[in-house]
Amino acid sequence: MTSAKMPADEAGAKAIQDELRGRVVLTETGPPPGEGLIAGVDVAYDDERDLVAAAAVVLDAATLRVVEEATSVGRVSFPYVPGLLAFRELPTVLAALEALTVTPGLVVCDGYGLAHPRRFGLACHLGVVTGLPAIGVAKNPFTFTYEEPGDRRGDLSPLRASDGEVVGRALRTQDGIKPVYVSVGHRVSLDNACAHALALSPRFRIPETTRHADSLCRRALREATA
Repeated sequence: MTSAKMPADEAGAKAIQDELRGRVVLTETGPPPGEGLIAGVDVAYDDERDLVAAAAVVLDAATLRVVEEATSVGRVSFPYVPGLLAFRELPTVLAALEALTVTPGLVVCDGYGLAHPRRFGLACHLGVVTGLPAIGVAKNPFTFTYEEPGDRRGDLSPLRASDGEVVGRALRTQDGIKPVYVSVGHRVSLDNACAHALALSPRFRIPETTRHADSLCRRALREATA
């Protein structure tokens, strides 16, 4: 894995996004669901102290058991700018991934990939920088629109930008429960990204990868600020 370029300002951040966006690979299907190792990453913030804690949790895709987990706590080194959130999270997330002794076949982000105003969300950024297949599974549709999918688990509908471009899918992971919003990050097809999101969510709306990573990064932040 390589370290990520960090910008000095907003213009620099957009320039890095523009450069890296051209490296996103959209022609690969990605690893098959239910096989290999899958990592979930998530972050928690302490705004008063300017701290961010990241967690990377690796699950066995077949059993959804935790294989390994790692955390990292760092300073927030970039201001909050809509569309540039990855620069606040990326260094600490990469540090958590680097601390793992196993290499996952897929990284699942609690956020966005192509479903992003500049078509380069955290899942794209992380995928390009690490070279790993990556997808985004978000809890809300951000600025995009969709028609409500059917009520049954596995039902889906296109997630669209204002110009009509399909940037992801709204996916029902549990019967009658609000959908999640899946988008491609790097080296995974949208069909396969949705299949992974479904396989990782056997009991709850949110993928097990995200549930574990969310709990772990919150704990790491509590311990860092205790």
